[in-house]
Amino acid sequence: MSTTDAGLIDVPSAESTYRTVDGVDLHVVTAGEPGDPLVVLLHGFPDFWYGWRHQLPALVEAGFRVLVPDQRGYNLSDKPQALSAYRMGRLSGDVATLVASEDEDEDGNQETAHVVGHDWGAAVAWDLSVRFPDVVDRLGIVNVPHPTVMERTLKTNPRQLLRSWYMFYFQVPGLPEWFLSRDDAAGVASVLRSSSNPGAFTDTDLQHYRQAYRRPGAARGPVNWYRALFRRRDDPPRERVEAPALVIWGDQDDALLPEMADRSLDYCVDGRLERFPDASHWVHREEPERVNEVLLTHLEAGDEDRRE
Repeated sequence: MSTTDAGLIDVPSAESTYRTVDGVDLHVVTAGEPGDPLVVLLHGFPDFWYGWRHQLPALVEAGFRVLVPDQRGYNLSDKPQALSAYRMGRLSGDVATLVASEDEDEDGNQETAHVVGHDWGAAVAWDLSVRFPDVVDRLGIVNVPHPTVMERTLKTNPRQLLRSWYMFYFQVPGLPEWFLSRDDAAGVASVLRSSSNPGAFTDTDLQHYRQAYRRPGAARGPVNWYRALFRRRDDPPRERVEAPALVIWGDQDDALLPEMADRSLDYCVDGRLERFPDASHWVHREEPERVNEVLLTHLEAGDEDRRE
């Protein structure tokens, strides 16, 4: 066990651990007291667990147990080479197994979790909620539409197709990996700066990201998520989300049309949308206090329902 990575945030209970899921060793930062209500935070591209550094302390202070994995292919987690390792069902299966790796509660019930995701992590969270609905208590989504909405919008709206140009670029062999890794991982820093508002990432933040992408094979895993989406399609068995869902959306996202946020609620039995008109794709970094406020209100309501 190492505390080096968890030491990037000022949370006394945080520690770096490893858990084996589906034959893959995932690096997981844990924090909070075992037995407290569980929250799993899922990062996207080109992020790693550190992307939730503003949310993790607030959740622990509010009395939650928090698990924040480096998803497979990222940072300190294993990086399988085969595209089949990045099928959506396996990605959401990782999270289901991770939740199950927590101890049963005092009544012997299998652990469930609130699940919150951003970017690709949100795509995994959507999929988890319909593929493994019994795992998810409450769902939090940050700036990614429901997968059906994304697919239909790509097929019918040329503006979204144009904004999604990078998804096709990532299909090119070798070039995306070179771009991200070039010049001591300067490519990763440029992606983060260009997709966010000024101040979202400090110089220190960017150094941590560049360090993560200096690891051997660090760029290939994240890019393979995009390749598997095109070449190893893995649709869930249903579309409707039963868990109460909160969609948080920064309207200045330069990759995703804001109207997709509203349409995503059509696939939620109980869905609510919170818009941030001035925020970018990285809303949880740019307006962390308000994001934490609405997120905690959503998650704490679920624990009140469970106690009743």
